Amino acid sequence: MSAGEDRVVVRGLEGVCAAETRVSYVDGVNGELFYSGYNIHDLAQYISYEEVIHLLWHDELPGKEALWEYKSRLVAEMRLPSQVISAIELTPPSSHPMSVLRTAVSMLGMFDPDAQDNCEAANQRKAVRLVSAIPTIVADLHRIRTRKPVLSPDPNLGVAANFLYMLRGTPPDEEESKAMDLLMVLHADHGLNASTFAARVAASTETDMHSALTAAIGTLKGHLHGGANQRVMEMLVRIDGVDMVQDYIQGMLSEGKRIMGFGHRVYKTEDPRASHLRRVSERLCKRSGQEHLYDISHRIEQVVHEAKGIYPNVDFYSATVQHALGIPKEFFTAVFSASRCAGWLAHILEQYHDNRLIRPTSKYIGKYGRQFLPPERRG
Repeated sequence: MSAGEDRVVVRGLEGVCAAETRVSYVDGVNGELFYSGYNIHDLAQYISYEEVIHLLWHDELPGKEALWEYKSRLVAEMRLPSQVISAIELTPPSSHPMSVLRTAVSMLGMFDPDAQDNCEAANQRKAVRLVSAIPTIVADLHRIRTRKPVLSPDPNLGVAANFLYMLRGTPPDEEESKAMDLLMVLHADHGLNASTFAARVAASTETDMHSALTAAIGTLKGHLHGGANQRVMEMLVRIDGVDMVQDYIQGMLSEGKRIMGFGHRVYKTEDPRASHLRRVSERLCKRSGQEHLYDISHRIEQVVHEAKGIYPNVDFYSATVQHALGIPKEFFTAVFSASRCAGWLAHILEQYHDNRLIRPTSKYIGKYGRQFLPPERRG
């Protein structure tokens, strides 16, 4: 009896090519990242998160007038149905923001007028609503948990600046707005990672967009995918000063513990996003009177590289960037979701456009020919 004994199992599907995409490309050997053909270093320097959304979804950057209209449309959708806000108010205070976000996105599917329409025009409308709603869910949850009123978006601000405004209650200054915009640009997409693959698998069944996005959020919630930046911040606050770093890191390494925010499944050199966040982290920490956090981070980077030869990834310095912007550490992964939503939706739209059900096989390693026995004869 054959059960695919000749099949080769690739644990974790590492190196297996499962899809064609024009959305993004991760060059792990050379440490480069491209969104629709544009190098991330150029995008980080010159364009906004709204432009990245348009690029990932439409494979082109918008002109000046089109960008203004697109930004206005996105900001106008940064509101939630009152029923969803009420549901967020009922969530246990101990629940992780990622759990709330996952449930709220799923709930949004019941209020979307295009929920059951999977035509391209309807999916574009839903995508705009979703990419705008997720930052709002995160901001509203924080406001609710700190017993402050939820806020409506400011039409004069972009998505990133509005997120900070709606989270904190005060408009961010120009440097804070640019830092948040950069954070969202750098997190917008990153190849066929676990959460993106989950979104595409769900979309390949022709389920609705809200369900596919919920699958992605649920996948990012896992400790082996998202959450590293939160644990980076928890590590930093346990280290009293720069002179404590060497012993702390060496102690972790000697115990075989992983240093969060370092190394990457794909990159064999430095994560290209980390250099931009390192620069922003230094500037924001200095201006907020938290320079010691940057100094500790930078020293950790040096010690880990000397000991292991590995570099920080996007999660390492994003921790201090978000902290300096006033974002609580338990919200870091949800902020990641608010940024990555642009890429998830790009892949979902791409999967719908040229779909084939994703249905891999497996190698059976169980038994054969077992004799059935009635309950009274089973040992």
